[in-house]
Amino acid sequence: MKKILAITCMTASLAACTATERGAGIGAATGAVVGGAVSGDVRGAAVGAAVGGVGGALIGSVQDQPGRCYYRDRYGNRYIDEC
Repeated sequence: MKKILAITCMTASLAACTATERGAGIGAATGAVVGGAVSGDVRGAAVGAAVGGVGGALIGSVQDQPGRCYYRDRYGNRYIDEC
C-alpha cells in the first residue's frame, strides 16, 4: 500500500512540470532503478539516476519545441534540428 501511495504522489507531482522537467524526472527514476538492479549497490543507482536525468531532460526539451527533432550524427553527437 505504501508503494502505491508513493508512486501516486510522484506521478501527481510531475503533472505540474514542463516537458523537460518531466523527462528529467522520469529518466532519473528509471535510471536509478536500472542502475541499482544492474550493479546491486547505491553507487550504481546514483550513476543511473544522473545519466537517466540528463538523457530525459534532453529528450523532454525537444517536446517543448514544436517542429524540432532530436538527432545523432555519425560520430554519436546529439543535436536538435527542424524535422
